Amino acid sequence: MNDPSNVIATVRKSLGRSATIKPPAPPELSDPLVRLVLSDIGLPKLFEKRATEAKMYVTSLRVDDLHAQLVDYLRSKNMKSIVLPQSDFLDHLEVPRALRDAGFDVRMWTQMSLDDVYDVDASVTDVWRVVAETGSLVMRASADHGRALSLIPPLHVAIVEPKNCVADLVDLFNLLTTEGAGSATHIITGPSKTADIEMNLVVGVHGPGVVKVFLLS
Repeated sequence: MNDPSNVIATVRKSLGRSATIKPPAPPELSDPLVRLVLSDIGLPKLFEKRATEAKMYVTSLRVDDLHAQLVDYLRSKNMKSIVLPQSDFLDHLEVPRALRDAGFDVRMWTQMSLDDVYDVDASVTDVWRVVAETGSLVMRASADHGRALSLIPPLHVAIVEPKNCVADLVDLFNLLTTEGAGSATHIITGPSKTADIEMNLVVGVHGPGVVKVFLLS
């Protein structure tokens, strides 16, 4: 096999170049040129607006109202079995207890196999971050929070803290650089959908057909 460095040297010589050309440094760009989010309505409000445009269903509410509205919503969708991650945040809000007390079949990710997740009606999860610019949920997988939770059940309910809102993808990827991406990180912008067949849009083919967000205030 030819030495790649010899091939490059031959090409450089044929072009009449004696040394590698150093590319110019990229120009410095100010934030207003790079970033699209310069809104004064606040990141949670902007996230709600953009997520709604992406066909998610967003409800802003006080923490004290979460249990009642979550239970009412799941009952309105005729959900019976619910899977949750092992989450300090959800435990602090007593979400697993509230769902059990309401009569739901509550199952924990850490006590299930991947195949078991296909048999549940819905998932209720926290989120790692949300992106205001795109109205996206950012899920970071771990042993306690499997990526299947937001990708398999037909209904995904996400509970969002305002402090987890970031302005845009620039901020998100900075966080991924400093805090790590976990075993997998995926960005959810709306319910599962495809238009592969005759350009007809179909929702919920390979994942949740409904994404519901409870945005705490």
